[in-house]
Amino acid sequence: MFDNISKFLIEQFPEDFASWLIGEPIALTELSPSELSLEPIRADALILLQSDNIVLHCEFQTNPDPSMPFRMADYALRVYRRFPQKQMVQVVIYLRPTESDLVSQTTFAANNLRHEFQVVRLWEQPTEVFFQRPGLLPYAVLSQTDDRVRVLQQVAEAIEAMGDRNQQSNVSAATGIMAGLILNQHTIRRVLRRELMQESVVYQELREEARQEARQELQALREEARQEAEEALQEARQEAEKARQEAKQSEVNLVLRLLARRLNQPLPDAIVPQIQALSFAQLEELGEALLDFTTLVNVETWLNEHTNEQAV
Repeated sequence: MFDNISKFLIEQFPEDFASWLIGEPIALTELSPSELSLEPIRADALILLQSDNIVLHCEFQTNPDPSMPFRMADYALRVYRRFPQKQMVQVVIYLRPTESDLVSQTTFAANNLRHEFQVVRLWEQPTEVFFQRPGLLPYAVLSQTDDRVRVLQQVAEAIEAMGDRNQQSNVSAATGIMAGLILNQHTIRRVLRRELMQESVVYQELREEARQEARQELQALREEARQEAEEALQEARQEAEKARQEAKQSEVNLVLRLLARRLNQPLPDAIVPQIQALSFAQLEELGEALLDFTTLVNVETWLNEHTNEQAV
């Protein structure tokens, strides 16, 4: 989310960022990663702008990334392959304070290759820098200050002084999102005008993304619940079938014992499968009929009649 906000700001205020990162307000236009010769690495975090003489490469990072030095060297080579005549300025901008040594890395070295880039740790930057240009205001609250709430209030005042309503809403929304890295939402809502933030394109896009994610999550939960219900139903069916088979086998065993006792002799092996093949209802019928049997012929006759009935 913070990458997208930074992309939005740098696209809306390219000269503001050029003034901050390059040192002069050069007019810059977006350079798509697809214009480079290879597929980009993590293009979602990549911001490339260019002028006639300069390519500005920015990476905004919320958390330290151990792969950052390699990525910067990799992109430097890709840009050089495409624009060998242009100067390249590369800056990694870390947004949130951390004690990690990774945010101090400015060099990639491997074998005989050595590449250097710039690093900006916002929490070490003077706050006044970000009040010099409207596009930089959202980062002021992340700068070097002991009173972030007061800085946020000053940003809100600077936003109110803007003459362009669209700029007001966009910068306000971006400020509120960036401030969320270090301040609670209650404080942010108290300082920034909510209705102004809601007018912002970026706010509306983020809200729509949130809605879409919520819809997708809801759909995923529904699908998960449906699968769980189907699995539970299948397990219940299997358990029911298992219980039915066990009950039937118990009925079969009972009928076999009663027949053996009634006839006073063991049953022939050929008869046992016929009895096992009977339905539960037929087993109950046989259990009642066997009380009238006196010979094995009675059993065979009954089985033949009921087997024929089942076939029909």
